[in-house]
Amino acid sequence: VANTGFLSLCAHGRVTGLAVEAGAALSHVTSVCGGQTLRKATRCLGVAGDHLSRHLRRLLLESPTEPSALQALTKKVLTQLKEQCCYVSLDYEGDLREEGCHDPARFQTPDGRWITLGKERFCCPEPLFRPELLQHSCPGLHQLAGQSLQAVPKHIRRHVLGNIVLSGGSSMFPGFPERMCLELNFLFQGAGVQIDVLANPKRGTAAWAGGSMAASLTSFQHTWMTKGEYQEHGAEYVHTKF
Repeated sequence: VANTGFLSLCAHGRVTGLAVEAGAALSHVTSVCGGQTLRKATRCLGVAGDHLSRHLRRLLLESPTEPSALQALTKKVLTQLKEQCCYVSLDYEGDLREEGCHDPARFQTPDGRWITLGKERFCCPEPLFRPELLQHSCPGLHQLAGQSLQAVPKHIRRHVLGNIVLSGGSSMFPGFPERMCLELNFLFQGAGVQIDVLANPKRGTAAWAGGSMAASLTSFQHTWMTKGEYQEHGAEYVHTKF
């Protein structure tokens, strides 16, 4: 059992840094120092991939697209539509004002129908940065990252700032790394540091990759629950073991 933020850092070869995770059910921001999670610098956002998929459906139902094509969309196909066609805007307000300036995207459903997306392409993932669009009162993911960084002890903050990693399937939107970088540099302007984020092309499964790496270390073996222990004591033994 390990913190997914720590594992995401492991996948990038780091044990100190800030993990910004945008997954399917929840999004998290976790500061880690020397492999230890800083609880007071951990934040959670109740907006993630599943919420964005439902948001996309609502946006499309409000558009002139053929309603019958949308009503037939399964969760799996809606997720494919989101992943293939949507992106994060670097200037959301400006893009909303500029009607028709963005190329529409067309998506063919399994039954052969076509769905055309316009502004829905960048409106879909925007709640990660503006949760109020989904009636959430909490700060956006970039603001939570800023709060987490401010909660890190000053003597290691610069080191953490230099090791910000992205992970999770909902961080895979084109434009997401650039927007996160832009927002964080705005929050920390005047701090005398240029913030970059690490966005590995395989970051969608970074926590799993980090888990594999961590579990292969000899220092990790004392935390295993063996097959024999599982067969003898059952799944409940995990609470005794850890």
